[in-house]
Amino acid sequence: MPTTPEEPEDGTQTRLADRETVRLPAQRRPVRGKPPARRPARRAPLALAATVTTLWAALVSLVPTLVVVWLLHAVDSSGAPLGQLLRLGVAGWLLAHFVPLATGIGPVSLAPLGLTVVAVWRVYRAGVHTARAIGARGKPKAKRGWWSPWPAARAALCVALVYGVLGVVAAAVADHKGIDVPIVRAGFTFAGFALVAAGLGAFTEARGIARLAARLPGVLRDATRTGAVAALLILGAGAAVTGMAVAVSFGDASQIIDDYHTGIAGQIGLVVVCGFFAPGVATWAASYLVGPGFQIGSETTISAAEVSVGPLPAVPLLAGLPSTPATGWAPLLLGLPLAAALLAGWLLARRSLRDDPGRGWWPLLGAAALTGPVAGVLLGLASVASGGSLGGGGLAQVGPHAGAVAFVAMLMTSIGTLLATTATKLVLRAKKERG
Repeated sequence: MPTTPEEPEDGTQTRLADRETVRLPAQRRPVRGKPPARRPARRAPLALAATVTTLWAALVSLVPTLVVVWLLHAVDSSGAPLGQLLRLGVAGWLLAHFVPLATGIGPVSLAPLGLTVVAVWRVYRAGVHTARAIGARGKPKAKRGWWSPWPAARAALCVALVYGVLGVVAAAVADHKGIDVPIVRAGFTFAGFALVAAGLGAFTEARGIARLAARLPGVLRDATRTGAVAALLILGAGAAVTGMAVAVSFGDASQIIDDYHTGIAGQIGLVVVCGFFAPGVATWAASYLVGPGFQIGSETTISAAEVSVGPLPAVPLLAGLPSTPATGWAPLLLGLPLAAALLAGWLLARRSLRDDPGRGWWPLLGAAALTGPVAGVLLGLASVASGGSLGGGGLAQVGPHAGAVAFVAMLMTSIGTLLATTATKLVLRAKKERG
């Protein structure tokens, strides 16, 4: 049978699409050439984003202070006007940002670190949200690894500027008869506070911290991480010891609260105030465990080897202070910082050998040795932050001996981390040879 032009020689039928071109409607025709360019995402103005996020951060940390002042007002029931309560609350908020106050009893600069942690967290988030709003993370350019730090830096600077203005306003509000606040210093202190916290948040959002960590040598990166872990473990041990001491002396602590003769609202306010100062007291306990100890004024010195107790403020947290040097089972608590260093060294060795089974001795021991200085610096900074003044006279100096704490913690952490990493590597190598 002869074939036709419409049929191939193998007898198969030709599909309609092969014989003729099917024309689609104009609205359904495929678009050839370059796709239409997408509109760039709309970004919020930097000033607006920084103002909104910073105001919210300040509000979140200020409101709890005002509530606590209102609760404490039930302690004396003096009928103070609302304006005075507002000024007292703002003064406490300034203290949380390390702004000193000149009062009738002398200078007061002891910061409620619990509230400080809340303020740092919220300003950090303000930096994150501001950097995200202006697109600080950006897009990768043609050159691989290109990244500009300026968008994140501008976000941090703008947040710091707004927060500094809030510090000036807060100082002007709190400054009244009986409390003298340095307004200019408050502005610069708030700006510096926000520059550090918001800068960390902005550069984290822009992946600048991750890029910096990736460029650091592995030894420094491991030492920084392990030193931070060791410092946090030692501070955690101090918090545990503080809680245990207050629990053992619960009768004395509750008696102090009862002596104020206040109602439920006032008792709640006192407990919340103790919670604000609890991180600072935990840092004092950590300095006691490390060895140098701390002082509460000129007549009270607390350390493992020496205890001298003088007149103390009527605060429930101080009910757990020891009255004698460490005896009996108490010296065992002094081994907690060394145990924290051993645990940090074990974690360092396990993580390093898991990621790089062939890692040699010198990089591992170098990271372990540098862990001590990192932990010492962090604990020294925590000791400085937890110190201050509670007035003139015998309470002019309160807090740990920061330099001694940093030095002893550095030695203790370096020794413990070196021992733990060495033992862990030997044990893992022995297991590998047997296996």
